[in-house]
Amino acid sequence: MPFDDPAARPDHLGGIQTQPPQRSSRLGDHRTIVIAGRACHISQSLDRVHLEQVTADGLSSHAVAVTALLELVLAPLDGDPRPLGDWLTTFHLATVALDPYTNESSWILGTAKRILDDFRGADVRVNFLVTADAEGARSFLGPLADEFLVFVDPDRTVVKGLGLTMLPAFVFVRLDGTVHAAAEGWNPIEWRAVAESIAEVTAWTKPVIPTATDPLAFAGTAIDSLP
Repeated sequence: MPFDDPAARPDHLGGIQTQPPQRSSRLGDHRTIVIAGRACHISQSLDRVHLEQVTADGLSSHAVAVTALLELVLAPLDGDPRPLGDWLTTFHLATVALDPYTNESSWILGTAKRILDDFRGADVRVNFLVTADAEGARSFLGPLADEFLVFVDPDRTVVKGLGLTMLPAFVFVRLDGTVHAAAEGWNPIEWRAVAESIAEVTAWTKPVIPTATDPLAFAGTAIDSLP
């Protein structure tokens, strides 16, 4: 079954009912990253903005990181693993990274489905990146495992390679291999900023974030602290 053939994309499933966590909307350790020097005009103020560092010889050190990113191997549920660069030949990537063994990732699953659904038809591959083996990913995602392109990352090599430290996370990787924007934990303003970046680059409609059914903001779980 082809994962990325727009004509073969399956019909949308019904909405998923989530149980919003009763937590404070104040976060202590979530973050949004936006790479400067790209076509991304976001009105919200963002935490920890990272600028490219240029070495004395005129070469951007960011280019080295991009090369490493392109060599990361993404393993789909059904199909052969391929380097990230192979998945970027036609479309950008809009990825929701989840750990199936944490409450935080389960809380955001319905919201993530809705946001990714909104980008179907845009020049971006919507996908889930799950830090589990194939069996664990299928068990966690249920029918979504057949509706979306799903990558498995049991060793967390890919999520760490993308520069993530917290899950869940929403990541936009451009065709050139740059992580154009990323939000960690769940904060509606920060996820909206990533979605707006995707919409601007792909000339697509921006999804509504948040909606009444979305959970309250919460911090993610540190990747290094996960079992």
